[in-house]
Formats: sequence, structure tokens, C-alpha cells
Amino acid sequence: MKKGFFATIVTSILVTIPPANGQNFSGDARKIGMGGVGFDHNITTKMIEEQRPYAPVVLPLSLIQILQDLDRFDPDDERFDPLLVLEYAANPIHYVFGRRAAAARGAFVEDLANGELKRDLNNYRGFVPASESIVEGLVSPNWGPTIKFVRRADGTFHGIYAGVGPYLSARTAVEIDTGLIDLLAGPTAEYRPDRSFRIADVSSGQLALAMTVGYRGRIALRGKSSAAGREGVYIGANYHYLYGFGHASADVRIRLDTDAAGLLTVVPSTIPISVDYLYARRGSGLAMDFGAGIVTSRWELGFGVNGVGNRIEWRRLEGRRYTMRSLVEGSDFVEEAVPLGFDRIRVELPVRYIGSAAYYRGAWTVRAEICRGFHKTSFHGGVERRIGAIELRAGGRFSRGQWHPAAGLGFNLGRRFSIDVAGFTTSANIERKRNPAMAASLRFNPRTK
Repeated sequence: MKKGFFATIVTSILVTIPPANGQNFSGDARKIGMGGVGFDHNITTKMIEEQRPYAPVVLPLSLIQILQDLDRFDPDDERFDPLLVLEYAANPIHYVFGRRAAAARGAFVEDLANGELKRDLNNYRGFVPASESIVEGLVSPNWGPTIKFVRRADGTFHGIYAGVGPYLSARTAVEIDTGLIDLLAGPTAEYRPDRSFRIADVSSGQLALAMTVGYRGRIALRGKSSAAGREGVYIGANYHYLYGFGHASADVRIRLDTDAAGLLTVVPSTIPISVDYLYARRGSGLAMDFGAGIVTSRWELGFGVNGVGNRIEWRRLEGRRYTMRSLVEGSDFVEEAVPLGFDRIRVELPVRYIGSAAYYRGAWTVRAEICRGFHKTSFHGGVERRIGAIELRAGGRFSRGQWHPAAGLGFNLGRRFSIDVAGFTTSANIERKRNPAMAASLRFNPRTK
């Protein structure tokens, strides 16, 4: 069992990079062109209609690349690249320039999966991964109606929300020996005798169904009537019951030993690769969200707290250990059952705090968001200027210690139909390179009175 095992890990962990950035999963090129605003929001965001509500339809430009790389997704193909699979999982919609694996990276991954690494590590120079990378996140769209049981002429209402949606979370933490990275990044061949380079990766993912009930309310501002449209104070709360379908985690440990000449060798009584794999088939848990927003005149302000009390307790656990005795002699993985010593585990996600602000004036729109939770602090901001039938956009986002610029164009081909395109950068890859990317979507605008 060689590449097939790596494929099992990749698929069973669900997706380890994708939730890092919500815009990677959105087809709304308008928001992407404004720095990705609107993807991290509190629950009142949907209650507050945008100045121009619309329905976006994604154009999946990534299909152009996926069709070219189908052989790299097949574990039985010699070009199989699990790192490239993860990159597509991290950004499955947009066209990413430079996404195709470099020769050095592809060779390293292929040889590692086969246990056939070249003894001279200089053969893989040019593949320069980041030394540390922690990526985690949550994708949890929710759909359902709000039943309003109080309605007033001034726009005030109170209602009960009921909805359902998938709940997909994932996390990966990679550590790679800086000595190995320096060797691979060197401009000339270098040999480091009697060294032991370590690579560690702990990844996990879970899939559940969120069944949600909540409160939705709007309170009119003093002196304002229903004619004021969107103006008012908005309040919302959600309680999610989480029914878990599956949880998987893998603790991967890799050890590369060199001999006196600085070449890879097999050290007796050592295990170059070991993977402790855990799978759970059933789980249950809960999470709560709270949000508030206010719209007055040209301003829109909001604050939310998501994932309060978040937890899923998983049961029906199975453990396996996979080991490979040699990285240079074409060894296979050996599988063995592992007694766990426990019958359940609890997975908790960090609480996320989200603040947002928007300003509308004539043909101008300015929006910004700041979030604290996954990857500590992140920021999204952007501006839009409408000039006749064309819309100009610019913005940027800050996440995981990197700034990512964005820009976009909108073409209004009538009152109800528009086309949006955007350019941005993404670093959803093991090298943390900022690759340029392109998004496109169709926009269907509502009928105006």
C-alpha cells in the first residue's frame, strides 16, 4: 500500500486547507474584487439587505485546470500529487496561475509516497516549503425561512428562524525542519552529514449537519418609519444542533537521516515514516451564534460572535498505525490496529469575533471587516465606484501574516444582468507563495420599481 494510502488520508481528512479563506469558495467576483468583504459575517448580515441586493452565479474557471490535471488526482498514476489535490480543495472554483506543481515538488512527493527518495536530497532543490503553517477554518452555510410573528408599520418585526446546512471544519499544522528547507533552497548543491531532518503534520477534519433554530428581530429607529427601508437595529441569535457524520485525524511523522557523506540512509531500528490515523463514525454537539447590526442614513455597522460553546463529541472510534521502514528502498506501508484506551473524543473550534462597517454615498461604496478567531486577526476591505455601465473595484485582505491585493470590474449589460471579474492573490499552498488568481461570476439584479 503506497499512494493509495496517501489518497485515503487526503480524502478522509476532508479538506485541510480550504476553510482558510472564505472567498476561495465563493463565486461572487464583486465581493472578491473588494478584498473579499462579506465572507466572514455575523448572522444579521443577511437580514440587512445590501444597497443593491442581487444573486451571483459562479463561473467555475478552475475546471480548465482540473481537466488538465486529472491524472495527478489518481493514486495509481505515477504523477499523483496529494499536495496538488489539497491546493484544488483549498481553492476549487477560481483559476490560479502557477498552481501546477513544480518539477522538484512533484518528484519529492512522488518519491516519498513510493518510499523511493533519491539519496542525494539536492535532486529536490527548488521545492521550498514553509517551515511552519497552521491552517484551520469552518464552512457552514445555512438555509431556512424566518417566520415573523410580530410586524409593525414602522418596520419592526420579531421572528423565529429555522434552517439546516452542512458543517465542515478542518485544521492542519505542519512543521518542517529549517535545516532541510535551507538545503532545498540553496543555490548550489550542499551536503549535511549525520543529520536527522524531521517533518511533522497533524491534520483533522469533521463533517456534520447543523440543524438550526434562532431569533431574528428588527427594531425601527426613533423617528423613522417603514419608508426608511433598510434603516433600523437588527438582532439575531442561532442555536445549532450538530449531528456528526465523520471525523478523521492523522498524525504524520517523517524522519530523513543522512550518513557521513550527507546522503540519505536507513538507520537500523528507526521508523522513517509513521502515521497514526483515527476515525470516528458518529458525533453530536452544539454551537451558538449572536449578532447585531445597525443601519442609519449612509452607514451600516455590525458585530457578531460565532461558535460560542462550539463542540462535537465523537464516538465509535477506530485507530490505525501505518509505518514504512525505508524511504530509499521502495518499501510499502505496514498497517496495524492501535488500541486507543478511550471511547470518545471532543473537538472544539475557536470562537470568532467579527466587526464590520460600510458606507454608501451615491456611486461610491466602501466596506471593511475585521475578524478574530481562526488565524488570529484578519482584515478585509474594499471600495467600489460606479461609472455608467462600468464598476471599478479595489481592495485587499490580511490573513496569516500576508497582505493580498484585489481588483475587479463589473459590466452592467442592462438593469437586471451584469458580469463581474476579479483578480486577486492566494497563498493556499505548502510553499505559501502568493499566486495570482482570477474569478468571474454572473450577477442577476432584482427588478426595480
